Amino acid sequence: MTGALATLIAYLLGSIPFGYLIVRWRRGIDVRETGSRSIGATNVMRNLGAPGFFATFVLDFGKGAVAVLLASKLTATKGHDDPRWVAAAAVAAVLGHIAPVWLRFRGGKGVATGVGVFMALAPVPMGLALAIFAALVALWRYVSLGSIVATAAFPLLLYFLDHPPLPIVLGATGVAALIIAQHHANIRRLLDGKESKLGRKPSAVSRQPSAGEHQADG
Repeated sequence: MTGALATLIAYLLGSIPFGYLIVRWRRGIDVRETGSRSIGATNVMRNLGAPGFFATFVLDFGKGAVAVLLASKLTATKGHDDPRWVAAAAVAAVLGHIAPVWLRFRGGKGVATGVGVFMALAPVPMGLALAIFAALVALWRYVSLGSIVATAAFPLLLYFLDHPPLPIVLGATGVAALIIAQHHANIRRLLDGKESKLGRKPSAVSRQPSAGEHQADG
């Protein structure tokens, strides 16, 4: 029961739509009706600038990290947590951000929440994944490409560097799969050579994407 409760709490934490709440508070609008139609930090930045981005990213990061750390604490027995429930909480937190119950399951892509989850699971592999992200963005200026590759790399880095229990590896892989799946439109545009680069003004089409074609938002 404790593990199931920890998983439920993780989902509810992940479901807190900080980006939506911040934009609603500051501008009185639904951020999902603007820009990329996401509640992530990048779309918040389109409405509120850098302060909105950083506030949203930090809060989304925090809820992912707290969900994992809380599950670890709640399921601990004789000083050892239950990796099965920690992994379940990791997946639940990101799923909560992607499909928040409070917003009729229309959320973000889970990047910032996933970073928080990964950092709580394994700081060193997460640091290397962030280095991969930074290198790819610096070389090719595609934020979505950096996000996708770094996310895919994390479970491998986790496995080879930390050698954690199998449930943790599977949980990290599940989180990565959820995040990458939310980037399906970005992957299609990358393959077609139509993805917007960092620092380049997007075309009229990419400024007003359809509901199913979001930018690389969290």
